[in-house]
Amino acid sequence: MSAPALPTPGVLPCQSLEAMIAGGMIAADPAIAPGQVQPASLDLRLGAVAYRVRASFLAGDGATVADRLADFEMHRIDLSGGAVLEKGCVYVVPLMESLALPAGVQAVANAKSSTGRVDLLTRTITDGGTEFDRIPAGYHGPLYAEICPRSFSVLVRPGMRLNQIRFRSGQALLDDAALRARHAATPLVSGPAHVDQGLGFSVDLRPATGSLVGYRAKPHTGVIDLEKIGHYPPAEYWEEIHTDQGRIILDPGAFYILVSREAVHIPPDCAAEMAPYLAMVGEFRVHYAGFFDPGFGHAAAGGTGSRGVLEVRCHEAPFVLEHGQIVGRLVYERMAEVPTQLYGAGIASNYQGQGLKLSKHFAA
Repeated sequence: MSAPALPTPGVLPCQSLEAMIAGGMIAADPAIAPGQVQPASLDLRLGAVAYRVRASFLAGDGATVADRLADFEMHRIDLSGGAVLEKGCVYVVPLMESLALPAGVQAVANAKSSTGRVDLLTRTITDGGTEFDRIPAGYHGPLYAEICPRSFSVLVRPGMRLNQIRFRSGQALLDDAALRARHAATPLVSGPAHVDQGLGFSVDLRPATGSLVGYRAKPHTGVIDLEKIGHYPPAEYWEEIHTDQGRIILDPGAFYILVSREAVHIPPDCAAEMAPYLAMVGEFRVHYAGFFDPGFGHAAAGGTGSRGVLEVRCHEAPFVLEHGQIVGRLVYERMAEVPTQLYGAGIASNYQGQGLKLSKHFAA
């Protein structure tokens, strides 16, 4: 078994993922569907059983997830007919996919955009794993999703795609000098580029029209069936946040959907990941969904720059968030080669050209 031939190190594109599937480096039961393969990532599917556990955990060096489940399992839930994962509880779900990575290929996982926008903390764990969402080069074994609904209880079924995985070979990160050069040649964000271990982006609290700047999750709501698209009235789940002052106060423990001031552009030969800014800037963090595929906001892929939706949770103390405050950063990586399919170009890309937008489950 050998890795697909790559012209340069970098994030593996969809055509390399298809070669890995054909070569058995990515396996699944049932077989992987074509729609799971994204321009620079693979959607992962929930299996048929969920384990309610006492607490979040990592397997740890030398141990398997099955070993730890024996320690922490409270009960098992059959997902085959659909089952509710309750707000505030922690679940572990075996995924349908497994890996047999070659020595030179590692992987990183993240929640999908629609998962993060309903405040559904979803992380990938592995046998022997010492970090969430990080799969070392050469890993052979199963994959599991740890799921913790934070704001809403959710109805899930086998085959649902809550998280995604990206593979890379060698060093892919663009350093600050390379980012500045890229931005000078073709702007990566609208407006000034704040480059510091990635490309900083800020929050928009002065919309061009109206006073709506975001949404705050309501504390007591119904269940969200994650298969239903455009179904739920936003007012039943979200409180609108309005301001004409260019600032809002974040409440401790509350979850917000906001939007970046800058429009983001991901060139076809790059991928990016959203990361929190520095902890010392305030008592909040940008949430958990963070992959940006090649072509996001790219003109040739049907975009003219797309704003980044910010999933924000406030921590211990109320915090004043001001218009234009830097709240996160985009870490860019080079692709091993340009994907044969770009985000938004002829595929079902829900968030190309987006502004302030709730997840796809809610009516427009």
